[in-house]
Amino acid sequence: MRKKVIAANWKMCKTPDQVQPFFREFLPLVASHDRDEIAICPPFLDIPAALEAGKDSNVAIGAQNMHWEKEGAYTGEICGSMLLAIGVTHVIIGHSERRQYFGETDDVVNLKLKVALELGLIPIVCVGEVLEEREAGLTEDVLRRQCLRAFHAISGKKARKMVVAYEPVWAIGTGKTATPQMAADAHVLIRAEAAKSFGEEFAEQLRILYGGSVKPENAKALMAESEIDGALVGGASLDPKSFAAIVRY
Repeated sequence: MRKKVIAANWKMCKTPDQVQPFFREFLPLVASHDRDEIAICPPFLDIPAALEAGKDSNVAIGAQNMHWEKEGAYTGEICGSMLLAIGVTHVIIGHSERRQYFGETDDVVNLKLKVALELGLIPIVCVGEVLEEREAGLTEDVLRRQCLRAFHAISGKKARKMVVAYEPVWAIGTGKTATPQMAADAHVLIRAEAAKSFGEEFAEQLRILYGGSVKPENAKALMAESEIDGALVGGASLDPKSFAAIVRY
């Protein structure tokens, strides 16, 4: 059985003084929850407050991005070793907003993934098609390309901590959600690509999350699909009661 991951992506929301009140309300709601792995990925400035607020709890803290170099003249960037040094365990890589607004390519995703795995972080690698690609019948081609390039020159042994998140871009923040069957079909394809890159045994163990307007109202139906191994939650993760309801689905 693959242990599901329910991860929160706070994006560019919440100041450090808003972190403690969130955790104060959220942690009691999930205190006895050990069925799933829970992770919260706040903005960089909120991470120390989140680590302190979540100390000794069942909630891991992740980052939303990282640079692929170990250090250097990259103004405004954060490297993986910095994340590790303060206690971060997870990192989101290749989110569609990073691709769309900041020009991240499949090759950049691959560079970041390699470094995250070498450092021992748990990378949540995002893949997914935009609306035009889905309407043009290109979803499978897009997912194959993104997976092939993301997984390039990475060994199955090093990749064992990797998590993949399928995020149909047309469903992010729009209120539209892929049907459970649409999401499951995409997950089958992603698992097949992982099998090509890393072998069948690896692919069977790979956790593939769904992201895209996940809410308490649709979480149970999505999580009931055997191919869906958790969720990457955006807007609904900003409210402690809402996110707890998704975790407990």
